[in-house]
Amino acid sequence: MAKTLYERLGGMDGITRLVDDVVDAHFANPLIKTRFENTRDVEHAKRMTVEFFCAGSGGPQAYTGRDLVTTHKGMNISEQEFIAAVDDILSAMDKNHLADDVKQDVLGVLYSLKGQVIRV
Repeated sequence: MAKTLYERLGGMDGITRLVDDVVDAHFANPLIKTRFENTRDVEHAKRMTVEFFCAGSGGPQAYTGRDLVTTHKGMNISEQEFIAAVDDILSAMDKNHLADDVKQDVLGVLYSLKGQVIRV
């Protein structure tokens, strides 16, 4: 039986490491860091992102956060910012030595969600 994306990402531990690296990259990325610098509770945002990745990749965890449209509504996120965030995620996956097929699957998921993030 084929492994789920959740398993290929390393389960909860792998996804938690990935999210930590992604958040660090976002704070260092000059194109999007201002979007994250005013986050009131970074640890909560990380927990919600871990839940989102786990639930969305076939893991047993439930996602208890807000939907993407509600979360991003009024932020007027541009295509350039979205691509910068995706690039950070791809770099974090490289840092975590994830296989190319895993990166492609995550990229597909990210782009399928684009309409719920950009200019909503």
